[in-house]
Amino acid sequence: MAHKDELGRWGERIAADFLVTEGYDIVDRGWRCSRGEIDLIVRRGGQTAFVEVKTRRSVRYGHPLEAITPAKFSRLRVLAGEWCRTNGHDTGLIRIDGIGIVGDGAHIESLDHRVGVIG
Repeated sequence: MAHKDELGRWGERIAADFLVTEGYDIVDRGWRCSRGEIDLIVRRGGQTAFVEVKTRRSVRYGHPLEAITPAKFSRLRVLAGEWCRTNGHDTGLIRIDGIGIVGDGAHIESLDHRVGVIG
């Protein structure tokens, strides 16, 4: 596995642990279909959140959440709809969240959870 991929997997584990401490239940991780992947799907209080996790070693090239472009957000909306159809989820509120993590794969410098990311 490439070093970049290892950092991304580490960030997804950190994000999942963080969300659990915030009272979310993990519904799915790394869900894939032909159109792409959703990093985390979580639920709390009748709401389902589709979470995109972006991890970077530094902010030299911008904050990790800046990588969630309007095009990426649109694709996440399509993926969320596909997950809902595939899993029979037709009730309740859904949203797309972003978690940006800056860290070196062992230590977290910062973690930013944005609820309802706007693309």
